[in-house]
Amino acid sequence: MGDRPIIRVQHIVKSFGDVVAVNDVSFDVRPGEIFAFLGPNGAGKTTTIRMLTTLLHPTAGALELDGLDVTTHRTDVRKRFGVVFQDPSLDSELTAWENMDIHGVLYHVPRHARRERCELLLRMFELWERRDDLVKTFSGGMKRRLEIARGLLHTPKVLFLDEPTLGLDPQSRNQMWTHVRDVRAAEGVTVFLTTHYMDEADRVADRIAVIDHGRLVATGSSAELKTQTGTDSLEAAFLALTGTTIRDESATAADQMRQVARVWRGR
Repeated sequence: MGDRPIIRVQHIVKSFGDVVAVNDVSFDVRPGEIFAFLGPNGAGKTTTIRMLTTLLHPTAGALELDGLDVTTHRTDVRKRFGVVFQDPSLDSELTAWENMDIHGVLYHVPRHARRERCELLLRMFELWERRDDLVKTFSGGMKRRLEIARGLLHTPKVLFLDEPTLGLDPQSRNQMWTHVRDVRAAEGVTVFLTTHYMDEADRVADRIAVIDHGRLVATGSSAELKTQTGTDSLEAAFLALTGTTIRDESATAADQMRQVARVWRGR
């Protein structure tokens, strides 16, 4: 891992009218680490990801990805990351290979390199034997693996995963993370993830940041967060840091996220 952070967030603020969604948040992500961003519904996770992936401009503060200012070098920054949103984004009427190939064309990956990369990733994510099958015949776990493989096609330095295992059974979740760790080991990609599965974050993340009410309340390894809160599980530490009140994510926020995903897919 290098000395310079691959992601640097400095005093970021994002306001929507009178609502401050992200309030003076700062953190760094190291090259090659798996970094989990945790928080209750409405805490500011998705807004932060939208700023890091160039879909929202911060109201104040600075964002860097691979040494580039995210707000002023949007095109160059987009070449350096892959992203998998919560909502499915595959074309179910195309094959696995066709979904991969189109992504490579959109990112201007040369044909020969594109073919090699498609095969490498489909094999790595155990989808090679199904490469010519329509995506609509795939299970939920297979679709998720294909989305992640596609997000890695253009050899990004950072992979953003927003609730990547939502709705998957434990076996599919475990298999998916095995593949993500393998590709991290093979290619050194940095993984920035959000999840509501505390056991998942505990198992796969090198470091964890917890955001609540738009503010960063803790950062560290799972063990460090447990020690800081005097608890014996990450879930207990999370509740100690954020409270036990149920948060309802507004329909408006969810609708906005779906719209962003549609815009992203059509860009």
